[in-house]
Amino acid sequence: MIRVLVIDDEETARDRLRQMLGAIPDVEIVGEAADGEQAIARIMELRPDLIFLDIQMPGCSGLEVAACLPQPRPRIIFCTAFDQYAVDAFELHAVDYLLKPVNRVRLARAVEQVREMAQPEADAGLERVMQTVRGTCARFLARSTDRYRVIPQHDVVYFSSEMGLTRLHTASRHYVLEPTLNDLEGRLDPSLFFRISRAAIVNLDSVAEVLPLTGGIAEVVLKDGVRLEVSRRRVRELLQRLGGGDSSTGLPEP
Repeated sequence: MIRVLVIDDEETARDRLRQMLGAIPDVEIVGEAADGEQAIARIMELRPDLIFLDIQMPGCSGLEVAACLPQPRPRIIFCTAFDQYAVDAFELHAVDYLLKPVNRVRLARAVEQVREMAQPEADAGLERVMQTVRGTCARFLARSTDRYRVIPQHDVVYFSSEMGLTRLHTASRHYVLEPTLNDLEGRLDPSLFFRISRAAIVNLDSVAEVLPLTGGIAEVVLKDGVRLEVSRRRVRELLQRLGGGDSSTGLPEP
């Protein structure tokens, strides 16, 4: 039995999928969601085997939902009306998708592909898609107490890993994210974010100073006053990303 969650902001689209899925053997619809925040909450609650995920949704796109899912992820069949760039990426990396309006034959074929695809193969395909569309995810779904909230990427000061939890820090508060820093690093826009150590990724626009420390390491001072250590092997690249070495820092030119 394949346990399915249907995610689409249009009720008519959810109704259509629910009706067609009802005719496919060994498929059980365990729930629905109408937006990205609700989707993450329902996925974490219900742990479905497969999700049908709309790409164009208000507030948070399906690509952004996928980027926020922790391992192990459910299988994903994306649904789209017109996003040709995303369609090209899915075709290239063998992640299945459905063009709206969905037809029964194509739906049945997509479900059959899910049955046949091994989990490592599905995960690898999704990772390749997320790499291809890197930079298109401008928001993050993060947890605050018992709710998920949409955080625009320009509000992110830095990400950290603390006691096994991934945290997203804004200027005023912090949230918990499901993906690890390793997962995030491959999906973030490299022109905006940089991993300074095993424990932190910073928004480059939030860096106020880079200060030298003994032993070849350094420290970044963020605009909100937070200080974070930069590992020795990442100092030179950080300076390059910030615009090159500066003799006033006391650090060597890259």
